[in-house]
Amino acid sequence: MHLIGEAFGALRFGGVMVYPLIVLALIAMVIALDKSYVYWRFVRLPEELVGLIETFGFSWDDLEERLMRLGDRHLMASFFAVIAQNRGKPAWWVESRAGDEAHFVEKSLSRGLWVLETVVTAAPLLGLLGTITGMMGAFKLIGNHGLVDPTGVTAGVAQALIATALGLAIAVVCLFLFNFFSRQVSKTLDEMERLGTRLVDHIRLDQEGARVLHEVA
Repeated sequence: MHLIGEAFGALRFGGVMVYPLIVLALIAMVIALDKSYVYWRFVRLPEELVGLIETFGFSWDDLEERLMRLGDRHLMASFFAVIAQNRGKPAWWVESRAGDEAHFVEKSLSRGLWVLETVVTAAPLLGLLGTITGMMGAFKLIGNHGLVDPTGVTAGVAQALIATALGLAIAVVCLFLFNFFSRQVSKTLDEMERLGTRLVDHIRLDQEGARVLHEVA
């Protein structure tokens, strides 16, 4: 706690560039919290639902009942519901509609990630700008007659270092967050493709069985 207090106290000497950097940090934190909540609440699938889809010959009514429990806002449930609701149509039709829904899910999950990517680039540049302004202030105190105000020079150097360190720290954290959530998007799409393929295969089996029964009759 003492180190945290010292860190926040040092920000007071970082100059005006500290304020936009703090704003960027807050924005990144809001994006990260929002994405975490979305994945926890609207993307995660219960193990029993995944097990049901992986089961050969499951009941469509059972699947639809479990999807309804997840709610209309659940992204994965919406994707599976599109397949289930169109199971009476040809498989190629179902795959086309599932692809459209998957694209919508991808856009929903990727929304806001560009902000983190922008912060990764902007934070070091703002830190660098703070470094320049701090050093310019320090150099003004060095005239033809030597050092005018040693304390002022120290303050200018401190401002330069604090702005640079803060900008780099924010950029590094946002880089990890951006890569993490980008990876989560890829994993979610991979799982959607895998489980969606299971459902489409089930549709093909149902249609093939109906065709054979029709031929026998």
